[in-house]
Amino acid sequence: MKAPFIMLVDDEVPFVETMVKRLAKRNIETTTAFSGEEGLEKLKTHQNLDVIVLDVKMPGMDGIETLKGIRMLSALTEVILLTGIASIESGIQGMKLGAYDFLMKPCDIEELVSKVKDAAKKKREHEDKIKDAERNKMLSKYEP
Repeated sequence: MKAPFIMLVDDEVPFVETMVKRLAKRNIETTTAFSGEEGLEKLKTHQNLDVIVLDVKMPGMDGIETLKGIRMLSALTEVILLTGIASIESGIQGMKLGAYDFLMKPCDIEELVSKVKDAAKKKREHEDKIKDAERNKMLSKYEP
Protein backbone atom coordinates (compact mmCIF):
# COMPACT_ATOMS: atom_id res chain seq x y z
CA MET A 1 0.00 0.00 0.00
CA LYS A 2 1.17 3.49 -0.87
CA ALA A 3 2.27 5.59 2.13
CA PRO A 4 -0.48 7.87 3.45
CA PHE A 5 -0.47 11.58 2.61
CA ILE A 6 -1.74 13.56 5.58
CA MET A 7 -2.23 17.12 6.78
CA LEU A 8 -1.57 18.15 10.37
CA VAL A 9 -3.78 21.06 11.45
CA ASP A 10 -2.74 22.48 14.82
CA ASP A 11 -1.94 25.99 16.10
CA GLU A 12 1.01 24.75 18.21
CA VAL A 13 3.99 25.22 15.84
CA PRO A 14 6.60 23.27 17.92
CA PHE A 15 4.18 20.31 18.20
CA VAL A 16 3.54 20.30 14.44
CA GLU A 17 7.25 20.56 13.58
CA THR A 18 8.09 17.66 15.92
CA MET A 19 5.26 15.50 14.56
CA VAL A 20 6.27 16.14 10.93
CA LYS A 21 9.80 14.88 11.70
CA ARG A 22 8.52 11.83 13.58
CA LEU A 23 6.02 10.96 10.84
CA ALA A 24 8.62 11.43 8.08
CA LYS A 25 10.80 8.80 9.79
CA ARG A 26 7.82 6.45 9.38
CA ASN A 27 7.42 7.27 5.66
CA ILE A 28 4.29 9.37 6.08
CA GLU A 29 4.20 12.41 3.79
CA THR A 30 2.84 15.43 5.64
CA THR A 31 1.67 18.93 4.85
CA THR A 32 0.76 21.36 7.61
CA ALA A 33 -1.65 24.13 8.52
CA PHE A 34 -1.63 26.23 11.67
CA SER A 35 -5.35 27.13 11.76
CA GLY A 36 -8.67 25.68 10.67
CA GLU A 37 -8.99 28.32 7.97
CA GLU A 38 -5.53 27.53 6.56
CA GLY A 39 -6.34 23.80 6.66
CA LEU A 40 -9.49 24.30 4.58
CA GLU A 41 -7.61 26.46 2.06
CA LYS A 42 -4.89 23.80 1.69
CA LEU A 43 -7.50 21.06 1.31
CA LYS A 44 -8.83 22.84 -1.79
CA THR A 45 -5.44 22.36 -3.49
CA HIS A 46 -4.57 18.99 -1.94
CA GLN A 47 -7.54 16.83 -2.94
CA ASN A 48 -5.24 13.78 -2.76
CA LEU A 49 -4.99 13.94 1.05
CA ASP A 50 -5.80 10.64 2.72
CA VAL A 51 -6.12 11.81 6.33
CA ILE A 52 -6.29 15.09 8.23
CA VAL A 53 -5.05 15.06 11.84
CA LEU A 54 -6.95 17.94 13.39
CA ASP A 55 -6.57 19.63 16.76
CA VAL A 56 -9.95 20.34 18.36
CA LYS A 57 -8.89 23.34 20.44
CA MET A 58 -7.59 26.17 18.26
CA PRO A 59 -8.18 29.92 18.32
CA GLY A 60 -10.56 31.22 15.67
CA MET A 61 -12.13 28.30 13.83
CA ASP A 62 -11.99 25.31 16.19
CA GLY A 63 -11.58 21.69 15.14
CA ILE A 64 -15.30 20.90 15.09
CA GLU A 65 -16.07 23.84 12.76
CA THR A 66 -13.07 22.86 10.63
CA LEU A 67 -14.34 19.26 10.47
CA LYS A 68 -17.69 20.51 9.15
CA GLY A 69 -15.84 22.45 6.44
CA ILE A 70 -13.71 19.42 5.56
CA ARG A 71 -16.85 17.29 5.13
CA MET A 72 -18.26 19.85 2.66
CA LEU A 73 -15.02 20.03 0.64
CA SER A 74 -13.95 16.39 0.67
CA ALA A 75 -16.36 13.76 1.92
CA LEU A 76 -13.86 10.90 1.59
CA THR A 77 -10.87 12.44 3.39
CA GLU A 78 -10.67 10.82 6.82
CA VAL A 79 -10.20 12.99 9.92
CA ILE A 80 -8.53 12.06 13.20
CA LEU A 81 -9.17 14.57 15.97
CA LEU A 82 -6.63 15.42 18.67
CA THR A 83 -8.30 16.36 21.94
CA GLY A 84 -7.15 17.44 25.36
CA ILE A 85 -8.52 15.98 28.57
CA ALA A 86 -11.07 18.79 28.86
CA SER A 87 -12.48 18.20 25.37
CA ILE A 88 -13.31 14.49 25.21
CA GLU A 89 -16.91 15.54 24.50
CA SER A 90 -15.61 17.36 21.41
CA GLY A 91 -13.96 14.14 20.24
CA ILE A 92 -17.24 12.28 20.61
CA GLN A 93 -19.12 15.11 18.86
CA GLY A 94 -16.54 14.94 16.05
CA MET A 95 -17.14 11.20 15.63
CA LYS A 96 -20.87 11.92 15.26
CA LEU A 97 -19.98 14.45 12.55
CA GLY A 98 -17.97 11.88 10.62
CA ALA A 99 -14.47 11.91 12.10
CA TYR A 100 -12.68 8.57 11.76
CA ASP A 101 -11.44 8.60 15.37
CA PHE A 102 -9.96 10.80 18.08
CA LEU A 103 -6.84 10.61 20.22
CA MET A 104 -5.89 12.28 23.47
CA LYS A 105 -3.10 14.82 23.26
CA PRO A 106 -0.21 14.24 23.71
CA CYS A 107 -0.65 11.07 21.70
CA ASP A 108 1.63 8.09 21.29
CA ILE A 109 3.30 8.33 17.85
CA GLU A 110 2.86 4.61 17.14
CA GLU A 111 -0.85 4.79 17.97
CA LEU A 112 -1.22 7.83 15.71
CA VAL A 113 0.65 6.11 12.85
CA SER A 114 -1.53 3.02 13.22
CA LYS A 115 -4.75 5.09 13.12
CA VAL A 116 -3.48 7.13 10.15
CA LYS A 117 -2.73 3.95 8.19
CA ASP A 118 -6.12 2.44 9.06
CA ALA A 119 -7.94 5.65 8.10
CA ALA A 120 -6.00 5.91 4.81
CA LYS A 121 -6.90 2.29 4.02
CA LYS A 122 -10.58 3.01 4.68
CA LYS A 123 -10.48 6.07 2.40
CA ARG A 124 -8.83 4.11 -0.42
CA GLU A 125 -11.38 1.28 -0.08
CA HIS A 126 -14.19 3.84 -0.44
CA GLU A 127 -12.50 5.30 -3.52
CA ASP A 128 -12.13 1.82 -5.03
CA LYS A 129 -15.83 1.05 -4.42
CA ILE A 130 -16.81 4.30 -6.16
CA LYS A 131 -14.54 3.53 -9.13
CA ASP A 132 -15.96 0.00 -9.38
CA ALA A 133 -19.52 1.32 -9.30
CA GLU A 134 -18.74 3.89 -11.99
CA ARG A 135 -17.02 1.26 -14.15
CA ASN A 136 -19.97 -1.14 -13.76
CA LYS A 137 -22.40 1.65 -14.67
CA MET A 138 -20.39 2.42 -17.83
CA LEU A 139 -20.17 -1.27 -18.79
CA SER A 140 -23.90 -1.82 -18.25
CA LYS A 141 -24.62 0.73 -20.99
CA TYR A 142 -23.00 -1.62 -23.50
CA GLU A 143 -24.60 -4.87 -22.39
CA PRO A 144 -27.47 -6.21 -24.50
